[in-house]
This record gives sequence, C-alpha cells and structure tokens, in this order.
Amino acid sequence: MPQTMTLDEKLAISMKACALYQAGDEDGASRVIRTAPLPPYLAKVFKDKLGIKPLLESGWNLSEVEAEFGSSWLNA
Repeated sequence: MPQTMTLDEKLAISMKACALYQAGDEDGASRVIRTAPLPPYLAKVFKDKLGIKPLLESGWNLSEVEAEFGSSWLNA
C-alpha cells in the first residue's frame, strides 16, 4: 500500500511551489505542486467528470487516492 505524506511534507511542497510562482516560474510551480498527493475526493470528481485517462495523465501524485480506493480504482 502506498505511503501517505505528512502534513509537514505537504506544506513544504506548497511553500516551494509558492516561491516558484512568486519568482515567475509558473511551470515550475505547477510541476512541484503536482508532487503533493491529490486528495481522494478531488480525484473522484476528476475521474467522474473527465475520465480516468486524463486523471492518470495529469501528473498528480495519486498515492493517497490509491491508498483510499485501491489500485484497481485507478484501472477501472
């Protein structure tokens, strides 16, 4: 089962993304923020509205989604 990130780890990612954004590096900020786990409830909405393929191709860290729903949910 995938390991979830601590709140401190998520905050560190957010702070790094904010710093990149403030420095004018929007692409870098976007890449960094996607290393934080996507909340499972948002992944469910994403999958329901856009489908599984765009979710998988989005680049988001899906570790918490997999931990909550199981890896088979990502393949359904």
